[in-house]
Amino acid sequence: DAGLTDSLLAEFESTLAHHELIKVRVRAGDRDARDEIIRKLCAAGSAELVQRIGNVALLFRQNLKKKPEKSIRIPSR
Repeated sequence: DAGLTDSLLAEFESTLAHHELIKVRVRAGDRDARDEIIRKLCAAGSAELVQRIGNVALLFRQNLKKKPEKSIRIPSR
């Protein structure tokens, strides 16, 4: 609700580094505003948008420090 604050971006970075694949719910008034927030999150976290359904986005960033057998593999890659 407060937008992309520094604390939100820090938590986003930490969670993405640990889990690689996360769901983010974006509460914004219209589709263009949601898309812009998702673009900013992807740019800030060097993440890729895997899927967006309504106000929920699925974001991925591979953690190169994880062992290959424990890393998530996206089929389209």
